[in-house]
Amino acid sequence: MTTPHVQSNVQRAVPFFWVRSIEESLRFYVDGLGCKLTKQWVDEGKLRWCWLELGDAALMLQAFWREGQHRNLPAAPVGVGVSINFLCDDAVRLYHEFRGRGLDASRPMVGNGMWTTQVKDPDGYNLFFESPTDAPEESVLPEDA
Repeated sequence: MTTPHVQSNVQRAVPFFWVRSIEESLRFYVDGLGCKLTKQWVDEGKLRWCWLELGDAALMLQAFWREGQHRNLPAAPVGVGVSINFLCDDAVRLYHEFRGRGLDASRPMVGNGMWTTQVKDPDGYNLFFESPTDAPEESVLPEDA
């Protein structure tokens, strides 16, 4: 018995990162990565949550509550072990753009048929930017490229 094709109700996954300083995170994501702030929630004069877009990708940031009944600021680092992979047309170009904006992006290398560069946000979340390539596995972008 075959099941008829049904359009999926799910559209996309959007990472949601809790952050210690939303101001510092915005500098990283907007000024460093080039994201656009498209939605925000301001509570009692403070930015608490925002929606950022980079091309067709999106992510959300929310500031930890440092005091009051909603206090949820953890003692441990929050980004440890969390990685998000962004598929893109040209990871090498992004590497140069990120470095030009002062980010510490890793030198691109090839793994699984993809050029990959990595940056770590202020809370330790790992962000990988990858693009398809036919370069040999484990190739590393030369210093002068």
